[in-house]
Amino acid sequence: MKLIKNLEFKIKNSSGYTLFELLVSISIIAVLVAVATVSYGGTQKKARDARRIEDMNSIQKAAEMYYSQHGYVYPANEAEFVSSGVLQIYPEDPKFVPGYSYIPTAGGYCACAQLDNVTGGNSNNRGNCAPASGGIYYCVKNQQ
Repeated sequence: MKLIKNLEFKIKNSSGYTLFELLVSISIIAVLVAVATVSYGGTQKKARDARRIEDMNSIQKAAEMYYSQHGYVYPANEAEFVSSGVLQIYPEDPKFVPGYSYIPTAGGYCACAQLDNVTGGNSNNRGNCAPASGGIYYCVKNQQ
């Protein structure tokens, strides 16, 4: 009979968690959430940069197509890509800031996109299309 009373007492008193156990559990969850958030943010930056590079390459291909179809001149602005039919829509930056730049030059063009990661670019200056390692812009220029 005494054994049954002791067993009932232990069952009644051991039904909850201590404050320390709850704090440890919450701390572990918070650390896991923080690590996941940082990892997710880096993945988003890489995805945006990949899209920017793809967009710059498609602008370059469209400009070269325009060049061969329109008497060996490049488009004067972004609107000419769409109005001529070489692009259905002119690409926009995934974050919309600062956007893509298309700069007509004497006998050519330069198109640049600012990257989120500082190691994936090929130019240090938005207006200068000369490739330089470690830049924060990805730029393309005329191939002719």
